[in-house]
Amino acid sequence: MTTKPLYSLSVQELHAAYAAKELSPVEVARSVNARIAAYEPELHATWLFRPELALEQARASEARWLAGQPRGTLDGVPVTIKDNLATAGDPMPLGTAAYDLVPMLQDSPPAARLKEDGTVLVAKTTMPDLGMLSSGLSSFHELSRNPWDLSRTPGGSSAGAGAAAAAGYGPLHVGTDIGGSLRLPASWCGIYTLKPSFGRIPLSTPYMGRCAGPMTRTVADSALMMASIAQPDDRDYSELPAPAIDWAAFEVDPSFLKGKRVALHMDAGCGLPLDPQIAEAVRRAAKRIEAAGAHVEEIGAFMTPKMLQGMDHFWRMRSCIDMQAMTAEKRAKILPYIREWAESAAGFSGAHIFDAYSQFVATRAATVAATKAYDFVISPVSPNMPAPAEHASPTNDPMLPLEHIGFTVPYNMSEQPAASINCGYSGEGLQGMPIGLQIAGRRFDDLGVLQFSRAFEQIREAQHPWPEPK
Repeated sequence: MTTKPLYSLSVQELHAAYAAKELSPVEVARSVNARIAAYEPELHATWLFRPELALEQARASEARWLAGQPRGTLDGVPVTIKDNLATAGDPMPLGTAAYDLVPMLQDSPPAARLKEDGTVLVAKTTMPDLGMLSSGLSSFHELSRNPWDLSRTPGGSSAGAGAAAAAGYGPLHVGTDIGGSLRLPASWCGIYTLKPSFGRIPLSTPYMGRCAGPMTRTVADSALMMASIAQPDDRDYSELPAPAIDWAAFEVDPSFLKGKRVALHMDAGCGLPLDPQIAEAVRRAAKRIEAAGAHVEEIGAFMTPKMLQGMDHFWRMRSCIDMQAMTAEKRAKILPYIREWAESAAGFSGAHIFDAYSQFVATRAATVAATKAYDFVISPVSPNMPAPAEHASPTNDPMLPLEHIGFTVPYNMSEQPAASINCGYSGEGLQGMPIGLQIAGRRFDDLGVLQFSRAFEQIREAQHPWPEPK
């Protein structure tokens, strides 16, 4: 019988304990419920936290286990799902007070797969207005905070999911990413995530660059979650063919790294300057990877300020058009930072927006050209340590909103898989705050990124204990 807190157990530990009848999903759900209840007054990572509903699902899972008929590896495992992934019967505010709370008619594909596999949904998780901030600042949800330091942001837009994973709200959390919204909170909260190849995980409302992905404490838990949520759903017209991927093959030893051609990318080419603490941690990680037998070669910048600005201006116009369709009363409820950002596009010409859109294509071309000679690319996730929790973005300037995504957004546009894994911690200033290493692979090689991540997980520097929010 384990002596670890039940809320902290991994998927593999839970599955083994359920199979041996050493634990019940009901006991585990109670432990996760208690953990959430204890820390939510400070963290504000969840929305629709419903302890009794979680226990009801756990009892159904317990009955399946007792009958010898579990639905699979995830049966009875606690999970949270981000606000913007619909769950049937629940409203989907998208982080903003501007939308009416209308119950969704059906589950999004990730939610549907997780329910089919018997997971226990303990809560939805928070996000900023319209998912357009790398913070937990929202006009609808309470301000989400980083469990390592409550004065700091957990990142975003998968703000609540990142905080929930780090704080021990069970093992599995689903977020989304269009420019770094999985990897930024993963880096700043010290957890693991995989932004998969575009189309790998079906969505109800696909959009250029948008992906859903797992957010977990370990590589193993993300791999096992991928086996569930990376299943076909014909609602997504952009989905990839049904994958013939053995997700369990993520389990490799450090010898996996031997002979791999790895690019070290330290200059984003745009945005904020790289914090020396982050640069040092990433270079130390690169040396460990090289010592394990990989061929590591540093590459130069391939993004440009024009590319970043083009994507920013296109997204501003998209949001501007969305807001113009609202009533003045509803528009006024959107976070002022987001309103100012979006409304700044009102005077853009058609030619300007065409040029802005062309930067998505330019970014894709540049990313593929810069990385195609390598098996994997490693880099910082973010150039900066987490900003104050109250800030909308690292610059806190709506005219400079994306200065921190130069390392992450290229892989959304190139559709390549990219992960974030902890590789160290900061020193003075933000004592012991996590720092993420981004690991990107070739398009469709999601399993390879998981395997590289698992190999690095075994050779990285010693990890600090998980945070206990004060």
